[in-house]
Amino acid sequence: MRRRTAIGLGAAAPLFLSREVRGACPELRGTGDLLVVVERARGSVLIAESTGRTVLGRVEGLGDLSHASLVFSRDARFAFVFGRDGGLSKVDLLERRLVGRIVQAGNAIGGAISQDGRLVAVANYEPGGVRLFDSATLAPLAEVAAVGSDGKRSKVVGLVDTAEGGFAFTLYDSGEIWLLDPSDLSVPRITRFAGIGSLPYDANVTPDGRFYLAGLFGEDGIVLLDLWHAEAGPRRILDGYGRGEEPLPVYKMPHLEGWGAAGEHLLLPAVGRHEVLVVDKRSWQEVTRIPTPGQPVFVVVRPDGREAWVSLAHPHNGKVAILDLERLAPAGTLSPGRAILHLEFTPRGEQVWLSARDDDRVIVLDTRRRELLASLPADKPSGIFSTARAHRIGS
Repeated sequence: MRRRTAIGLGAAAPLFLSREVRGACPELRGTGDLLVVVERARGSVLIAESTGRTVLGRVEGLGDLSHASLVFSRDARFAFVFGRDGGLSKVDLLERRLVGRIVQAGNAIGGAISQDGRLVAVANYEPGGVRLFDSATLAPLAEVAAVGSDGKRSKVVGLVDTAEGGFAFTLYDSGEIWLLDPSDLSVPRITRFAGIGSLPYDANVTPDGRFYLAGLFGEDGIVLLDLWHAEAGPRRILDGYGRGEEPLPVYKMPHLEGWGAAGEHLLLPAVGRHEVLVVDKRSWQEVTRIPTPGQPVFVVVRPDGREAWVSLAHPHNGKVAILDLERLAPAGTLSPGRAILHLEFTPRGEQVWLSARDDDRVIVLDTRRRELLASLPADKPSGIFSTARAHRIGS
């Protein structure tokens, strides 16, 4: 019996020492509850936490963030921020400091991080193309010039990572989809699909990484590419979904990067229309349309899949539409602030964070009661990004 007791005490000793070590590091924390808020006019980001709903700090000197987006390292410690001025910035979320920054092009429109976390890819308007960087050092590794089948250099949009370790993107001006295989960085392999339609303005990949969808601005329709069988080429779905209807002026381009996926349905913002398209992702046929009180911009599904919250374009951007995804019908409208530019759920969906640009606030709501939990000061906030995105394909 004594021997068993001694062994038990011996096993407990390292535990005691472990607690002592932890107690000596009061600042040690994880990143799972962190969010990054872009302050577009200030050229900075706020680092906030959703457990206590507080702002931990601000990182400045990130350049023009008027159309900024970001991705996270695979350990969710670092954020890579893509600025409109072509800037690529690496931010340490725990130390809350700028690790490095380069200006890699004249005009950029977002980026992605590879499946293994080694490569950061940036989509450029000027000059049109994609550049690849080492995620550890920001050293340039490769460049792909987006010269379309028309022989001209095109703007690149809709850049996402794929489940096969590469990237997919579209050429806005020439109407093409390209797949980039970075296995050999000295000569990246490109697979091209031309003639997909007029002005593909944005794109995204389904959560399982299988289907890449590009929205068309020049015509009604969506282009679908099955990445498991890319050799079959892209095909059109929802062709002419607005045919016979009077087109409305487009006040803000919707974002397919902010579409919603719930069960067997995809929810897509209809360009220039006051409705969200519901698509069966088995047949790729339209199921129904859910009306919204304005033109939808971001359609964001709550993590439990029961609701989608939709931001709207001017002049209705002070409202957020809530959709019931069981009934596929409107479930309510909130007016949480002026100029709601973006929204992000916490990983389990109990909170939603909304950027109210014209109020200089980030609004935090309880999603079940739809009640205010916090109102945090922010300088012209726009995009809000949860570190949960670090573990999602295409995020």
